[in-house]
Formats: sequence, structure tokens, C-alpha cells
Amino acid sequence: MQLEQTKAVITGGVSGLGFAVAQHLVAHGARVALFDINAEHVEAALAKLGSQACFFHTNVSDEGQVSTHVREAAAKMGGLNAAINCAGILGAGRILGKQGPMPLAQFARTVEVNLIGSFNVAKTAAEHMQHNDPGADGERGVIVNTASIAAFEGQIGQAAYSASKGGLVSMTLPMAREFARIGIRVMTIAPGVFHTPMVDGMPEQVYQSLCAQVPYPSRLGNPEEFAETVAFILQNHYLNGSVIRIDGAIRLPPK
Repeated sequence: MQLEQTKAVITGGVSGLGFAVAQHLVAHGARVALFDINAEHVEAALAKLGSQACFFHTNVSDEGQVSTHVREAAAKMGGLNAAINCAGILGAGRILGKQGPMPLAQFARTVEVNLIGSFNVAKTAAEHMQHNDPGADGERGVIVNTASIAAFEGQIGQAAYSASKGGLVSMTLPMAREFARIGIRVMTIAPGVFHTPMVDGMPEQVYQSLCAQVPYPSRLGNPEEFAETVAFILQNHYLNGSVIRIDGAIRLPPK
């Protein structure tokens, strides 16, 4: 898929990794629809992206809402051939914390947004993309999910988060195998520790300590590096059914 031909739904697209993807794709001629529940940064995001972007206030775990907004986004962009899932929450907390066992609602909410939300967007986008005219190699679309290295070595306090991201990793291959018959590729990226708004308020000493844990380069990931990985997946037709770690060789310790 050529980037200038890309018409993508990007969840969590108003800030962080999702916005970096939107900026990169728009800079290369793509059209994007940002799905997000964060209304605070919408105006600024759209001002930077210009007329090639549109926004839909979307709860990714709401099946009806996603179905309606995918249809409307495709109509506004003149088609849909990519879905990039970046929406997610941390859901941090020990299973047995100081206040007692983790409330089931907290665990369920993390899985609902990170895993179920990504599945919801992926299956809805695929249903639409299967009707596209086939391109090179018969390709009709691409789905990119965002997991985490916590899917592989989750830390204490990340049980809910790791479970949700591990589900995305495990879902990648069977989804890619099923969608092969309709020419839709499915890939997942597992980022390490990236510089997103979540770390902006971090004390400098903690920030530097976190950077030092990354073997090389000893820094946090740049959101643009994540965006470049998404673009690489979109353009390389032979990438399918796999997970790409982008993490500077870090392996998370127990805590």
C-alpha cells in the first residue's frame, strides 16, 4: 500500500502514538479519521493535520458507535483501507493491593478498552475493507494493533494491562489467517517505553532512571519511530500475522 493512497482510521489518534501516526501518514499524503474519547486536544490536532483529517468522538468498546463511525469515516475519506489501533489505558494496580483485591471492574475495563476495543475496530474495519477493489497481491486493507512488551514480561502491577496486550499478540495470527482469503493483512507492534504525554509529568530522576534501563539507545522511544514502523508495515506486503517489538532491547524487570 502506498502511503498517499492510505485512508486510515486511527484510534487514540488525538495524542501520543496515535497522533504521531496520523502526522506521519498525513505528511505523506494519506487521509485519516481520528477516533478518540479525548476531546481536550481535538482542535489542536486537527489544526496541525489540516483538511486531510477528520475526528469522531468514539468509545472503541461500543460496538454500535464503532460501526456507525467507521461507515461515516469511510464516506468522508472516500474509502477505508487501513485501521491502526492505538487507543489504550494502563489499568495499573496489584491484584492484591493495600486496599484489598483488585475490583473486577478495573480488570474488566482494561481488557474492554485495550483488547475488546481493538477487536471491535478491527472486525468492523475488515467488514468494510473486504469490499475494496484488490490492489497489488490482491490486498484490500491492513490492520495494525498496538500491544506492548508487557505482553511478554509484564511487571508486578500490570496483570490487567499485560493480559489485555497479550490477548492482542495472541489474536494476531488467527486474525491474519482468517483475513487472508479477503486480502487483509494483520500486524501488531509491541512498543517498549515511549515518550508520550503519560511521562511528561514524571520527576527528572525517575525519567533518567527509566532511560538508563534501555540498553541501546538509552532513551525512551520517540513516537515518530513508532509511526515509521506503522508506515513500514503498510508499505511492505509480506508483513503479515506477526508481532514487531520496538524497544531498544529492554526487557522489563519484575517491578
